[in-house]
Amino acid sequence: MLMKWPQAAAKHRASIADSLATVTPVFVSSTRGMPDPKVLRRALYAWAFRVAVSPEGKLITDSNGEPMTRAEANSPPEHLASTLAWLAKHSLKVSEAAQPIHMRRAVTALSLKLNGEPATENTVKRKVMVLSNAMRYAIETGVITRHPLLGIDWTPREPDDEVDFRYVLGPRLARTLIQAVHDQGPRGKHLTAFFGCIYYAATRPGEAAALKDTDCVLPPESQPEEWWRVAPGGEPARGRS
Repeated sequence: MLMKWPQAAAKHRASIADSLATVTPVFVSSTRGMPDPKVLRRALYAWAFRVAVSPEGKLITDSNGEPMTRAEANSPPEHLASTLAWLAKHSLKVSEAAQPIHMRRAVTALSLKLNGEPATENTVKRKVMVLSNAMRYAIETGVITRHPLLGIDWTPREPDDEVDFRYVLGPRLARTLIQAVHDQGPRGKHLTAFFGCIYYAATRPGEAAALKDTDCVLPPESQPEEWWRVAPGGEPARGRS
């Protein structure tokens, strides 16, 4: 985390902290006396896997000029400090954590949301990549000699792409909702075409917001139910008025 932090974007920093806070409780020698999971996550996410920053926004470094974690540079609240102390006492060495049994538990933990439900495919891949990068860094620094994720047979859970039609907006309900937007006043009237383009022409929100008169080929006012065309970025789409 300290190695990646200075060059990482803000979103990637949060992803690193999130992933490591999720997987670290798996790499322990015992669960006896383990702190509450919410407290554990708070201690890891907000203190152990965050770089300390000064009020001026600069990284706080040690005597060797190396970045320090927030937990090292500042004093966490007592209950979080005791949580981090418990982890320091019970954490496995990296060489032990690299064993297949622990790696499998790790990717399983990374595959779940905080509520225990399966995470999305992209989320799982992102978190596993953070763990993979940590193991690669362990190889680079000579802590281990082989990437431990290569030793387990694991693939991300297949996403469930089936559409639940109970939650699909039908034409009648769409017309009712768009009319309700229209009835909200001047702002609603302004947004009516925006939501209409999203529903009827399947434009993205950004495309709908950027549409100009020159992008639209509309039917005559005498034939409002005829097909019309929009061409955001030059790619035509069709829809009903």
